[in-house]
Amino acid sequence: MIKFENTYTDLPEILYSSEVPDTVQNPQLLAFNKELASDLGISLSDLDDKDLAKLFSGQVIPDGASSVALAYAGHQFGHFVPQLGDGRAMLLGEVKSSQGKQYDVQLKGSGRTNYSRGGDGKSSLGPVVREYIVSEAMHFLGVPTTRALAAVSTGENVYREQPLPGGVFTRVASSHIRVGTFEFLAARGENDSIRLLVEYCIQRHFPHIANEEDIILKFLHEVAKVQSKMVAHWLSLGFIHGVMNTDNMSISGETLDFGPCAFIDNFSRGRVFSSIDKNGRYSYGNQINIAKWNLSRLASCLIPLIGEDEKEAITLLENSINSYLDIYESDRQTKMIPKFGLFESTDKDSDVVEKWLDYLESEDLDFTNSFRALSGDLSNFKKTPLFDQFHELWTDRLSNQAQDLDEARALMNSSNPIYIPRNHQVERAIQASLSGDHSVMTQMNELLKRPFIEQTDFEEYKKAPLENERVTATFCGT
Repeated sequence: MIKFENTYTDLPEILYSSEVPDTVQNPQLLAFNKELASDLGISLSDLDDKDLAKLFSGQVIPDGASSVALAYAGHQFGHFVPQLGDGRAMLLGEVKSSQGKQYDVQLKGSGRTNYSRGGDGKSSLGPVVREYIVSEAMHFLGVPTTRALAAVSTGENVYREQPLPGGVFTRVASSHIRVGTFEFLAARGENDSIRLLVEYCIQRHFPHIANEEDIILKFLHEVAKVQSKMVAHWLSLGFIHGVMNTDNMSISGETLDFGPCAFIDNFSRGRVFSSIDKNGRYSYGNQINIAKWNLSRLASCLIPLIGEDEKEAITLLENSINSYLDIYESDRQTKMIPKFGLFESTDKDSDVVEKWLDYLESEDLDFTNSFRALSGDLSNFKKTPLFDQFHELWTDRLSNQAQDLDEARALMNSSNPIYIPRNHQVERAIQASLSGDHSVMTQMNELLKRPFIEQTDFEEYKKAPLENERVTATFCGT
């Protein structure tokens, strides 16, 4: 049983559209996240795989579900598009976890909606497999993220450049409210609706500020904090989102949408994977600047809510935005210094981090494996002037903290994963699933639940890709 609430549909009707999922020929369950279902208070033990496949492909709409597509706008690669929205997704409703927290349950790839803009509303199976693997891996790596509840193959083809097996993904999120949701209302002059949406977001995500003064500025500051933590965590793991448009930036600070995402293998600050990011707008090293830019777009939507003096409102919002980089730098240090076995931050730590990244980039080294190797034998690292500079800074910091080297190594090993969803391995799981073999996906999902712990018989998942295995371009995929 799924006990749904539908608080989002209490908001103005301009923000959503009632929809009905398409019928599909022969849905088959590929994965069902029983642990997550239990956490969400979802009890489906009386359903077999066939019934679960019907449920999570939209063939059966549970009692109490709303089934709505959400409206939003967005800046896509810097260009504003006033009408986007869920063109292939439907929100079934909200559930409450065992801790009393509210979560959305959404079907992706469930058919056309009022926002489909000529698309078929379907998803091919590849993006379903990718999002299931990567979003769950991100969760177990400790990154704020949406979650995977289920993956289903539909038994029918979708047509892109070629016919591909279809799939439906069931996503769980703290909410699906985006920066682009506010932009959608602002573009239509819906200031009263913006205020209602702010109040809803505060009630749902930031209830601790509900009674604060200057509530709009406080709201913006809270969004800045959660998004900063998210991006800092991305960078500490070598993660590139790939399409940080404002419609993909969640107000809750969860990683949202995994289309062209990738983890860096050989490190470069300018690394780009997305095939459509020709100018490197969303490169590894530019993600924090883009996050700030996106936050500025949110701030612009809030100007009418600050007060009658527009110039003063803009100044107040700009001051709030300008504090973002300081917030981020603190969050980045919090995430990065444990990777070096450092327990407390000092002014010298940014030098340690940057020298190490300079060295990785100069030697074209694997990001994940190089960080993990810091807790072991360093003899395999090529001794260059850059390495020597890093090593001197690092060992000086280690020797001047209260904790001993064993404690430092333990901290490093709990901060530097052995296993990540490497791009070539995710691609292998996708290709296997397209051929009807879902065992690779299942194996990766289990392995990535314990990313910091050595697991026997999985040596291949530790290895950086060979030259001919490297994924150099990723695609949004629908």
